[in-house]
Amino acid sequence: MVKDVIIIGAGLTGLSAGVELTKRGLSVAILEKSDRTGGQIQTFHTEDFLFESGPNTGSGASQEVMELYGTLSPRCEIEFAAKEAESRWIWKKGQFHPLPNSLVSGIATPLFTFSDKLRMLGEPFRAPGTHPDETIAAMTTRRLGKSFLDYAVDPFLSGIYAGDPHTLITRHALPKLYHLEQDYGSFIGGSIKKARDAKEQPKTEARKGVFSTKGGMENLPKAMAAFIGEQNILLSVHTNTVHPDTETGLWKIHGVQNGVPLEISSKHLVTTVGSYLLPDLLPFIAAPEMERITNLRYAPVVQVAVGVKEKGTLQFKAFGGLIPSREQEDFLGVLFPSACFSGRSPVEGMLFSFFMGGMRNMALTQLSDREIEEKTVQSFHRLLKFPKGMKPDMIRIFRHKHAIPQYELSSGERFETISALERKYTGLHIAGNLRDGIGMAHRITQGTNLGRIIGSATR
Repeated sequence: MVKDVIIIGAGLTGLSAGVELTKRGLSVAILEKSDRTGGQIQTFHTEDFLFESGPNTGSGASQEVMELYGTLSPRCEIEFAAKEAESRWIWKKGQFHPLPNSLVSGIATPLFTFSDKLRMLGEPFRAPGTHPDETIAAMTTRRLGKSFLDYAVDPFLSGIYAGDPHTLITRHALPKLYHLEQDYGSFIGGSIKKARDAKEQPKTEARKGVFSTKGGMENLPKAMAAFIGEQNILLSVHTNTVHPDTETGLWKIHGVQNGVPLEISSKHLVTTVGSYLLPDLLPFIAAPEMERITNLRYAPVVQVAVGVKEKGTLQFKAFGGLIPSREQEDFLGVLFPSACFSGRSPVEGMLFSFFMGGMRNMALTQLSDREIEEKTVQSFHRLLKFPKGMKPDMIRIFRHKHAIPQYELSSGERFETISALERKYTGLHIAGNLRDGIGMAHRITQGTNLGRIIGSATR
């Protein structure tokens, strides 16, 4: 079998590239080791609840995101979160407090110390940092103070990376924040200037805010697979070897699908799998180079879907609540999907998504299901304030060993090595969340742009 492009991995990146290539009339073969598409994205419907295993939402619908949903409509439609999603809660000393979203609320909040509130007023006048590999913790403390690190940035990173601000590098993990300081001199001044500049730019379809997919996130990869064509997506494939054929200039893939040998050739090979799978997949890459690609740590996460059919008088008008690491709770945070999107729970009920583990609490991910359920019920009462005699109507536990890649000090070396390898091996494209961001919008944007690059190169 000969195709224009072979894509390994039918997650969001691979499918996004496949959609763009299909639009451009190129033939693709997407190889997936599991028996389904979508990667970590999976939606469940049970007991009047609709809940996710994997990403619950995306943040910031880029132009590429909006174009993708437009291409897939009406089979699949984007859903933006209700206004409640604009509010985030932070846990401190036994209760949740709204995260400030203005200068006035920043001064009034109990989350930050008085001295750091004064530091915030002086933030626009501080000189930019000069260390390119400054950690997020160091940058935040330098510009805003330790209480901002503890009760704003630390829980924020727990929600995004399940990571440690003392090891995540700002320019890799939060490049927009890094460039606010480097390009504009400050976070506050840069945000104001960028908002003004945006008004003068040509309008695009891109939208800010939190988004999901109507009827559940899994409808997105299903619609993408249908657009690409089910015959072009090969599931349950074990890839044995991948190598460049110097005589033909093609990439050769040898594998097995359901016990049947499989051989495919193409001009372009796209990998979208985790870095830990690349040594076996690409054995022709020398060990020193491969080590620089696979020097990536992943945060393990346990996700617990919790549903109640009657929430009583309790109100959860927010995107969710995040828990700073210094509060020493068992969970990283709790999302409130049914407060943001339709059809997630009964009208009088609520759906919650608890997250446990991450880089700082890996041991918790090794607990048994029974132990995790006990801790979940305890936090159901402690964090969410449900009456002691009340229990959830639904609890489902999901484990993700390689949930979120950590963009730490090794990232720059990894990015440079990938670029060098792509120059060395014509037609090789090493993609996925080991580069270019970890969010849904990042994956769609990377895959779409990769499809455009390959499409232009094959004209």
